[in-house]
Amino acid sequence: MDARDFAAILRAEGFDETLTRSLAAGTQVPEHTHPFDAKLLVTAGAFTLTMDGHAVTHGPGEVFSVPAGHRHAEAAGPEGADYLAGRRHRVG
Repeated sequence: MDARDFAAILRAEGFDETLTRSLAAGTQVPEHTHPFDAKLLVTAGAFTLTMDGHAVTHGPGEVFSVPAGHRHAEAAGPEGADYLAGRRHRVG
């Protein structure tokens, strides 16, 4: 999937914020939560998401989601990870 298709999906699914982000090579983000739904498109490198004890590594062109409030950890591969992130803020 490319960035244009991803942006169209985000709009259709009600994501109200889009960010371009990078994690430096080998970065590990400990387990945490977000107050928003997240959907990510990896654009370069490798991004490992660990949720519910399962680690999955995503590469360029791959999309994955993390629901608001769901505990997860993140890690970048040896070449880092570049990605586009959509955020859908819950109202109420």
